[in-house]
Amino acid sequence: MTTSTTMRTGTIALALTGAILAGCAQNNTAPPVITEPPKPPVETGLVYLDQGWQSGQRDAFYAGPQGSEVMLLSWVRALKQADGAPFLAGNLGRYGYLPNPDSAAGLPVGFTAAGAPGSEQFGMTCAACHTREIDVAGRPYRIDGGPAIVDFQPFLEDLNAAVKRALASPAAFKDFADAVLGDGAKPAAVAKLHKDLKAWELRFDTLVRKALPQPAWGPSRLDAVGMIFDRLTGLDIGTSSDYLIPANIKKADAPVRYPFLWNAPIQDRTQWPGFAENGSDILGLARNLGEVYGVFATFHPKKNFLNILFGANFIKNNSADFKGLGALEDLIKKLSPPKWPWALDPALVAEGKAIYERKDNDGCVSCHAVPPNVPAGATRFPNQQTWETKILNVDTDTREYDILNWKAETGVLKGTGIPFVVTLKPVDTAFNILSVSVLGSIVQHYLPITSNFMVQSGGAKAKRDAGEDKSGFTPDEVDLKQAFQTPGKTAEAPKYAYESRVLQGIWAAAPYLHNGSVPSLAELLKRPEDRVASFKVGPAYDIDNVGLAAVQTKFDYVLTTTGCDQKNSGNSRCGHDYGTKLSEKEKRALLEYLKSL
Repeated sequence: MTTSTTMRTGTIALALTGAILAGCAQNNTAPPVITEPPKPPVETGLVYLDQGWQSGQRDAFYAGPQGSEVMLLSWVRALKQADGAPFLAGNLGRYGYLPNPDSAAGLPVGFTAAGAPGSEQFGMTCAACHTREIDVAGRPYRIDGGPAIVDFQPFLEDLNAAVKRALASPAAFKDFADAVLGDGAKPAAVAKLHKDLKAWELRFDTLVRKALPQPAWGPSRLDAVGMIFDRLTGLDIGTSSDYLIPANIKKADAPVRYPFLWNAPIQDRTQWPGFAENGSDILGLARNLGEVYGVFATFHPKKNFLNILFGANFIKNNSADFKGLGALEDLIKKLSPPKWPWALDPALVAEGKAIYERKDNDGCVSCHAVPPNVPAGATRFPNQQTWETKILNVDTDTREYDILNWKAETGVLKGTGIPFVVTLKPVDTAFNILSVSVLGSIVQHYLPITSNFMVQSGGAKAKRDAGEDKSGFTPDEVDLKQAFQTPGKTAEAPKYAYESRVLQGIWAAAPYLHNGSVPSLAELLKRPEDRVASFKVGPAYDIDNVGLAAVQTKFDYVLTTTGCDQKNSGNSRCGHDYGTKLSEKEKRALLEYLKSL
């Protein structure tokens, strides 16, 4: 029943009641009992917003393997919570992950099982961090590619604790071994399982103890760059048999909100500080490969002085699923921004559009132009036109730039590098180590290498042989060499700057600012000193203020933010004071327009 129908029904009921009471008074009789017309049932079924995907494409995004290998699937199925319940109970919903009824392995959205039967690896996909569900009036709305409202830190901590419990006593390990190997397994198999689990626990526990901060990131936030740096430099490139360099692992204490994925392939820059060149398939692969290394791909490069192009073999011990990552990018290209599913006021939208398009500090268009007026960005090979993604300092929290300056021992990668770009020193930036690892992996995986390790690919080879191209690189590789640009070093990307994205679907992406320190768009239009200092985080949504509702029941978590006196806290709500001088009426109009994008 629609709202207007409900209003008409209520009006008729009141009129009838008045007439009956008037008649009873005239006849001196008692009025009959009047009952309210039955209210329509509250609709509670899951709503999938139309974002251009068919169900099969959505399923492929939710569970398509990308190369993550957290642990063997048989192991995670055998692990227990502290109360004895299976670790996987409830589809990991206690952390905010979403059930996936179509998962053949019975895993939540964003988790997958890949590998031969009996040795499947339990891993994560992009969907774990980029699938959102919001709740409005008790009804869930699914937003594919949206920033997940999940709590990743306790997931990591609890998984570590579950493994420790399995190793805590002979009886606990026997229960674990019986679940993995079956009752009556040979002693040699049980002994090997114990050794393997201990080795896993050593590496994972080292990461959890040294990287995870207190206070915790909380739901909807994650220091993704810090964790990728820690995973790669701390767990993957050591020269010992366990590959560890514990000294490289630092507190990942610069949390950011998960970004939304729609329009991501067409941006000319990506990552919050804009350090990643973007806009072609090969640059998209670089972006996605770094993510897979962060969520537990197996990656152990080996020094190889015969490989004069990079100095190491990056692909022999590398679980990244390059085909799966390519399929992921193809899916994201087809993903549309979510459309506001509730009623809009057309007159207010038009008024808000005029405010949005002002070119003063109360307008938005100078930084956030929307199609079809988005300025052209870089042109990528082969003649792919991107959208300009402005990288600007708007006086927000600066903590992520501390992370980007981390230094680390280069371990097995010492002396390796990207020709004409960088050669890794014994101690170098984690940023350079990631660049070399990602770009080296891509080139060695995709491009045939001869004994002199120059690329031998069709027209590019012919041009080199004819003396027309002396660089030794294909056009794709030229783009790839620019995939990682040290942030804060150019006029286009000044220090403490972050990306200003096209705002289609921004209504679905709360909390706001790059670090998720503002709960709603209405709060963002307040002066920084007037914004709420703390708020609960969860899926309940406020469609009037456009963002997180004040009352949340999913998580028992309150995010406490800091002001402009602590802009390097990682939690500062400072900055982006555009639109804060608008009148309340103008702010409501602007919010209505932002809903419509």
